[in-house]
Amino acid sequence: MYTIINFKTKKALKEAVAQGVRVSVYQPGPFGTGDVTGKQTVTLEGPHYPEPHRWYARATLDDDGFIVKVS
Repeated sequence: MYTIINFKTKKALKEAVAQGVRVSVYQPGPFGTGDVTGKQTVTLEGPHYPEPHRWYARATLDDDGFIVKVS
């Protein structure tokens, strides 16, 4: 899964969430479901394709599908 914003580093994602930026996630491609909503834990990767993935993270989403915690 990807974040809506194309973060170049996991640190940048963590800082944005800590500052209160509302970041949502989505699953691209033919097997994806598009936007993801509902309280759940997801695995993220970045930066976005076609760049090589340089970071991975686990994120907890709130009921509206926005990231509330990154580890």
